[in-house]
Order: sequence, then C-alpha cells, then structure tokens
Amino acid sequence: MARVKRGVTAHAKHKKTLDAAKGFRGRRKNTIRAAKAAVDKSMQYAYRDRKNRKRTFRALWIQRLNAAVRELGLTYSVFIAGLTKAGVTVDRKVMSELAITEPAAFKALVDQAKAALPQAA
Repeated sequence: MARVKRGVTAHAKHKKTLDAAKGFRGRRKNTIRAAKAAVDKSMQYAYRDRKNRKRTFRALWIQRLNAAVRELGLTYSVFIAGLTKAGVTVDRKVMSELAITEPAAFKALVDQAKAALPQAA
C-alpha cells in the first residue's frame, strides 16, 4: 500500500483554525495548540450566546413596552392581558418599534387593550 503524506491536509486544517483565531491575543492567535483550544471555546460561547441574544432582546422589548404603556396608564402585564382578550396578535418586537416610531398607532393598541379589559370598580 502506498504511503500517505498528510502535510497538505494538516496545513489546511491548521490554516483554517488560525484564520478563525484572527484577532485573538498572545499565543492564541499564532500557535496551533493554543489557537485550537481558543477557537473551540469561542464556538461554544457563540452557540450559547445566539440563544442568549434572543432572550436579551425579548427582555429589552418588554422593558420598552412597560415604559410606554405606563405613560398611558397601564402596566405591561395588564396591557398584554388586554391584548390577549381583544384577540390582538402582535409580537413584542413590533409593538416596541411601534411605541418608539409610531406613538399614535401604539396608543390605538393600548386603547384596544383597555376596551377589552373589565373596568375596575
């Protein structure tokens, strides 16, 4: 059986790892052993943080909505309950954008939510 020389393959793999480590500090950017560990860890962080980004943005939209509806005399939870009873299905991202860019349209949503709620005695 013929001998297989793996220099080309190994070089390509190392190059791919070192390209991914571009911008890292110290030996992590130019030593294959350190770079491989750093790139592997960075991929784990990237995977985790793609999930966390969704969580963080949803929290931001909720904070913005809460601030916007409090100016109009409601709280976030009461507002969402009113929208649910009114049958309005607009997601939090869009409502947050409405509150910032189209205050009149957002006020119409709040009025709909208020109308769907039973009046407090």
